[in-house]
Amino acid sequence: VQLVESRGGLAQLGRSVTLSCTAQGFTFRTTPMGWLRQPLGKAMEWVSDISASGATADYETFAKGRFTISRDNAKNTAYLEMNDLRSEDTALYYCAAAFGAALNSWGQGTQVTVS
Repeated sequence: VQLVESRGGLAQLGRSVTLSCTAQGFTFRTTPMGWLRQPLGKAMEWVSDISASGATADYETFAKGRFTISRDNAKNTAYLEMNDLRSEDTALYYCAAAFGAALNSWGQGTQVTVS
């Protein structure tokens, strides 16, 4: 399993960033995907997940109305569009795959810093 996130980088308050995640080594189109994040010095947080087909998605409260998860099964890629960024969105963001009931395999992570 290989999950590679795009580079996050530095973003201004209120602006937008879209992360992508390219997957290899498993059948992407039948695997639910998601995003987690870990602010510096804090525990890992669930952000969002999306069904294998892309028909349904769920979001943590802080992400609702601001973040959009999506996927392109033809490209083996998942996305997280983040709008109206806040300082508290600064974190290491991980793309994750769900093998079983939980998001239990994730990539190396990409830093998003909002200032």
